[in-house]
Amino acid sequence: MRQVKGERRTRHTLSLLCFAFATPSATKLGQGPRVSWMCRLYGLQANEPTRVECSLVEAQNALMVQSRRDREGLVHGHGWGIADHSGGLPSVEKQAWASWHGEHFRKAAARIYATTVVAHVRRATVGPPTIENTHPFVHGPWLFAHNGTIPEFEKVRAKLLAATDPLHRSEIGGSTDSEHMFRYLLTLWQSHPERPLLQTLRAGLQQILTWTSETNPGKKAGLNVLWTDGHHFVGSRYNRSLWMLERHSVFHCPMCGKSHVHHKPKTQYRSVEFASEPISAEDWHEIPDRSVFSVDTNLRFEIVPLDDAHP
Repeated sequence: MRQVKGERRTRHTLSLLCFAFATPSATKLGQGPRVSWMCRLYGLQANEPTRVECSLVEAQNALMVQSRRDREGLVHGHGWGIADHSGGLPSVEKQAWASWHGEHFRKAAARIYATTVVAHVRRATVGPPTIENTHPFVHGPWLFAHNGTIPEFEKVRAKLLAATDPLHRSEIGGSTDSEHMFRYLLTLWQSHPERPLLQTLRAGLQQILTWTSETNPGKKAGLNVLWTDGHHFVGSRYNRSLWMLERHSVFHCPMCGKSHVHHKPKTQYRSVEFASEPISAEDWHEIPDRSVFSVDTNLRFEIVPLDDAHP
């Protein structure tokens, strides 16, 4: 299926953040804490259109490779989606089968040159493997993907729905905890669009964690998300693995040997990639657990901790 266009804060550059929270020994491909489970995510935010085919298909641990078998030996074959954003409304392609079945995923990945990309391969935990339950979810310019689960979601669902705007409730087409989260977060955003999106995401996830603790004491939620409108890009890491790779100049891909960027000579290229696992043997760094983050229009990174009182 293809849909077309439809507290204290600490600000760091990415390099400073990585220096503070990661060591060289933890950035090697396949090392670091083995905390994964449920689905795999990929995200890109760049200041110039960028090709992502190698990250999604060709790299030694591309998203499609992770879909077949991740570092824990799990298969994520219950659907896939790729969305790209270069201004205006996003383009989205989804299928409810495994990414390695047929050529659809490869072809979708090969067509993309974009400044914002969100991709997802699914290992179903809440809701059957259908198009309606396949990520990324879309509303206007907004894209949303989630890795993890709300434990015993049916106990939390009523609280989420009661706090969600009726118009957004009526737009829920599937049965996943992820889509319900998305519509709840959009409700928070439209109530206070003047707030930084990072603040909205943090408040929303903290509330979801509170509801989860009330209904399922001692059970751990998994709340890795990527959420963007093509300009603002925010995300979280909570009880699942998430890594990032920053670039400060045009590069030649170590896999294909070509440049991935439609580059303007007077522009200093910058990008940030996010993935559930390091995709290549490059200098990936682990994002701290229990945190939310944003990438602004200048590709600056801000990170804020989530409340550690939650399990």
